[in-house]
Amino acid sequence: MSGWSPKLVAAARAGAAMLLGFAAGCGRPSVPTAESVLRISQRNEPASLDPAATTLPDEFGLLRALLEGLLVPGPAGEPPQPGAATRFEVSPDGRTYVFLLRPDGRWSDGAPVTAEHFVAAYERALRPATASPKAAALHLVAGARDYGSGKLADFRAVGFRALDARRLEIRLEQPNPRFPHHVASGPWLPVRADVVARHGRRWTEPGNFVGNGPFLLAEWRPDQRVVLRRNPTWHGAAGVTLDAVHFLRFDSGDSEERAYRAGQLEATMAVPGGKLSAWERDRPAELRRAPMLETRYLAFNTRRPALTAGVRRALSLALDRERLAATVLQGNHRAADRFLPPGLAPAAPPVGGAVRFDAAAAREELARAGFPGGRGLPRLELSGWSQTPVLEAIQQLWRRELGVETTIALREARVHLDALRQGAFDLAFITAIPDAADPLAMLEDFGPEHPLNYPGWNDPAFARLLAAAAATADGAERDARVAEAEGALLAAHPLTPLYFNTKTWLLSPRVQGWEEDGLWGRTYHGLRLLPP
Repeated sequence: MSGWSPKLVAAARAGAAMLLGFAAGCGRPSVPTAESVLRISQRNEPASLDPAATTLPDEFGLLRALLEGLLVPGPAGEPPQPGAATRFEVSPDGRTYVFLLRPDGRWSDGAPVTAEHFVAAYERALRPATASPKAAALHLVAGARDYGSGKLADFRAVGFRALDARRLEIRLEQPNPRFPHHVASGPWLPVRADVVARHGRRWTEPGNFVGNGPFLLAEWRPDQRVVLRRNPTWHGAAGVTLDAVHFLRFDSGDSEERAYRAGQLEATMAVPGGKLSAWERDRPAELRRAPMLETRYLAFNTRRPALTAGVRRALSLALDRERLAATVLQGNHRAADRFLPPGLAPAAPPVGGAVRFDAAAAREELARAGFPGGRGLPRLELSGWSQTPVLEAIQQLWRRELGVETTIALREARVHLDALRQGAFDLAFITAIPDAADPLAMLEDFGPEHPLNYPGWNDPAFARLLAAAAATADGAERDARVAEAEGALLAAHPLTPLYFNTKTWLLSPRVQGWEEDGLWGRTYHGLRLLPP
């Protein structure tokens, strides 16, 4: 059956894919030229341009200009689109996909893009020695989890196989109607294993980097800019009108907003909350908004003795999310009533009910946990990377409603993430962004031994619910199992959702053809820049 059949397209419309987000850095304008150069704010210095070492959405967003996966994200919730593959076929049992690579696919050194290149890239990403932080994104494939853990030594037993130069077969552990969205995600981007072997860790440097995307890596000045130039070997090069894309480093929303206002940027990453009203009033055509498939939440470190289930429940009940969204966030984001965001959440509410605010019940829970009026509860640290108004509002709510005292700790984004991975936190503000537009991809982050299970929570019953949902190919039944698993997560309170993120950014009227999805993924080849 063809991968672009009406049935598969309809199934694929259930979600969209891909990523970009977080903050830190310093900015420097590029030198204007007569060329068509698009300048985009980059708020995180890339830790790597290797997809096997990449974690943040904005890093994958940059990589999409250099590398092309089998499929690419569709814009604004549309199904994934052809990328390095022109089409795919699915077996009747939904477990085997065969992708047909385009005949004109070329790497930037002129070599043909082959199915074996993808197999080698996926083997490298799964190899235990690579220690890829996103290796779990490939665990849908038969044998991938065991190979990644070292239980399986022979990669030939894993479900990746090059049938010939242009046909790639992928066998899944079990059917997944959203598999095309996973294939279109950042962790599935290919690399040339032979190039990595030749240059080692330096393969991502300009002059060494070999990609199959619409742009080439021309320059990388750490903490300043990454410069990409049009790739003449890309299959769609004739339709690319931009000569270059400059990703310019900025350390804050204020600095990038000033650079945009001064004409040094065509696109920002965000808009400072205090400046939104001025842009809405004076230049509304340049202010863009898009709801994201993203949940901002607080992770409770369940390893901390004081953070018992009762204390976690009390802290969650004491949060007035509607007031937080209306006042602190100025109505720009939607208060969360569940963990899964609109666009991913099933129609049914989570089993057990929605997240709610009930100060009286919160006080009762805290007293029942042994800390009436907050007395005896150790002072807790509330950490984040740049969300001072939100954290201060939460701090005040807990003090007023529960008598609970907290200290606020702000850290650079990567330092904050490292603390989360190490379990070195009490209460942490964090963003849930799945790699692919699949609700299970968000819930599985809290499964046993998952690297993104920051709360350190382990519930066998929740793991069984995830397994039951993953084993279900029927859409309605799968949604019902997802609602059960989401309800179990919320009932245990290893976390509490705060709000669903809406991306707000500035885009110059000169930019035409801007497309991105709800996971911070954007395409670059269709962009045009009108003359000043």
